[in-house]
Amino acid sequence: MDNILSNNIRNISKLLLEGRFSTLDILDACMKRIEKTKPLNMFITISEKLAKEQSEKSSIRYKTQKPKSVMDGIPIAIKDNFCTKDVRTSCGSMMLQNFIPPYNATVCQKLIDAGAVLIGKTNLDEFAMGSGTVDSIFGATKNIWGYKDDLDDFHIPGGSSGGSAVAVATGSCFGAFGSDTGGSTRNPASYCGLVGLKPTYGLISRLGLIPLVNSMDVPGILTRTVDDCVYMLNATAGPDPKDSTCVSMPYSPIRIPPAANLSIKNVKIGIPKEYASEYLEDEVLETWNEVAALLENAGAIIKQVSMPHTELSIVCYSILNQCEVASNMARYDGVQYGFRATENSSTEQMYAKTRSLGFNSVVKHRILTGNYFLLNRNYEKYFEKALKVRRLISNDFDNVFEEVQILLTPTTLTTAPLFSDYIKKSNSEQCSQQDFCTQPANMAGIPALSIPIKLSRNGLPLSLQLMSKNFSEATLLAFGKFLEDKVKFPHYVREV
Repeated sequence: MDNILSNNIRNISKLLLEGRFSTLDILDACMKRIEKTKPLNMFITISEKLAKEQSEKSSIRYKTQKPKSVMDGIPIAIKDNFCTKDVRTSCGSMMLQNFIPPYNATVCQKLIDAGAVLIGKTNLDEFAMGSGTVDSIFGATKNIWGYKDDLDDFHIPGGSSGGSAVAVATGSCFGAFGSDTGGSTRNPASYCGLVGLKPTYGLISRLGLIPLVNSMDVPGILTRTVDDCVYMLNATAGPDPKDSTCVSMPYSPIRIPPAANLSIKNVKIGIPKEYASEYLEDEVLETWNEVAALLENAGAIIKQVSMPHTELSIVCYSILNQCEVASNMARYDGVQYGFRATENSSTEQMYAKTRSLGFNSVVKHRILTGNYFLLNRNYEKYFEKALKVRRLISNDFDNVFEEVQILLTPTTLTTAPLFSDYIKKSNSEQCSQQDFCTQPANMAGIPALSIPIKLSRNGLPLSLQLMSKNFSEATLLAFGKFLEDKVKFPHYVREV
């Protein structure tokens, strides 16, 4: 069964229909893999009882040749900042350490309605504030790439959706949802050798995704192949009357032809010069140039383009992020739900102690900084000015997509750093560097896709990012599949 864990979702569904094995066999193999890779710390909660119930119902449907969808019986994981009914949702924080939601996030419910099996909730930086999955109350997650159990150090998986990425990379599930506010799905996809999709803002419902930055948060998809990403997207995209930020137009499922039938002849691809950061590793730059040449040889038209406000993007993003964090974190006061500090002589002391003990230093720093930016005397100087800059960044994308159809950039500036090197810098410094290439897409709300290209000289994944205009996921994913077929990155399950 270990070999089957490296298979794709379509083949698994086909083999289940043929009766080669059952959904319970698949679940058992995934559970054994979770146990085997436990030292990597990618799960916070294993929903074994729920997963078995869902798998048993799926098995009956396959026996009658009536699966709900291609996702029926497929074990998937969900980042632990999505609400799951009767399953703990902690956000990796003491504040919600024992919180049990009374409802499912729309993403979770749609997956369940499609027959998918929820195998567990994955680790993350506390309240998704980070780029490493190292700031969780449950401990750091370790990247499977380069991992050796006899070494104290390890490569980080990226964040904040690192638990979801490692779960997919180890074969503990066939796909996973993360969240993406400034790159939190694409960043770990890059470091863990996976396909990572940040969809257009509003294409997938945010209902039940515990908010970090409401104006940028989107559910993100992590899979081993582009085809698997398409199946996950088709199962979850579309209108949600309970989410006012979600699209109202019907969603048309994406169908991508076989790679052999795909062509990129005369497709205009932009290379934004501003993404060549001074911190870009030589191997990432080499990979970027190699892929641009590969695509040009395949008939694409490569064009250097300029996005002049890119250098302002990370500063603008940081201000808006912290302002919205300050607002969103105000609900955690120890009164209605979550952690509450006891033995206080007044309500004010209870508020203060609850927030002091319930949040880690990263969260508290963002709350304090955000409140500073939102003070009356600072509001126009910081928050309003950042909103204006955000519009200029969005205009850069609008203008460039009049010239080209796809943008090709690095996803991350480096391969996965070692934990010992990563923690030498503060959380804010790391986010500024790790999110350099990814957060502009969140600022503009456009879709972006990270594709693994090859292994570096020290055996770590090197990935590139594709971006396109709003609601052009079909074009983006077809292009991604073409590139995936050309580079042939090894998509097998990683062993510990």
